[in-house]
Amino acid sequence: MKKLENKVAVITGGNSGIGLATAVLFAQQGAKVAITGRNQATLKSAAETIGQGAIGIVSDVSDLNSITAVFEEISAKLGKIDVLVVNAGVSSAAPLADFTEEQFDNISDINFKGVFFTVQRALPYLNDGASIVLTSSAMNEVGYGTYAAYSATKAAVRSLARSFSQELLERQIRVNVLSPGAIDTPFLGRNGGSKEEIEGVKGYIASTIPLKRLGTSEEIAEGFLYLASDASKYMVGSELVLDGGVKTL
Repeated sequence: MKKLENKVAVITGGNSGIGLATAVLFAQQGAKVAITGRNQATLKSAAETIGQGAIGIVSDVSDLNSITAVFEEISAKLGKIDVLVVNAGVSSAAPLADFTEEQFDNISDINFKGVFFTVQRALPYLNDGASIVLTSSAMNEVGYGTYAAYSATKAAVRSLARSFSQELLERQIRVNVLSPGAIDTPFLGRNGGSKEEIEGVKGYIASTIPLKRLGTSEEIAEGFLYLASDASKYMVGSELVLDGGVKTL
């Protein structure tokens, strides 16, 4: 039996990288999948890659009206939601002395405020017993220079899962967190740099990981499947860390 047979699953930021790999796996496991993102072209391509009748809807999680409209549309097309993966996020790095208010507001609006209100606005459209998975980061407990704001937003996401879980227990809605380490996705190249520079950064990061390699989107997708399915039904307000051993070895 497929682990998400006939479940309705929504993945924000599902048009590339980890989100797309997770959407593909969920569809293979029987879910009716909806993905959101800010780029219509990549959403269309991603929905075709996912197949199985997946739908892609343009949405900006920093726009609260956009969030509400998305859940209304998904509910009308697919029914009430059983799995919500709150995965949309951005990264921005700069020395503390140079970090701008614009950078701070952008990363906070998407990574923290966007997560908070995505869950809030989803509540009327969730089935009782639903599973919510928030994407944090292994950096939520580790200090890296130039990544202070990013790490802080991911620590905030980890905290939200605990508080949300307490509030939603009456509806048997589970909220958990998946915290990836360094994963080989397009995300690593979004701060600019040539192909050679990006590969150099990847090589350096890999050298700092006990397993001596970056993780793959497919490996992280398996973690999302575990948290989305009944396999983790006794897991509430907790965190699954998939980082190649960085935080423990």
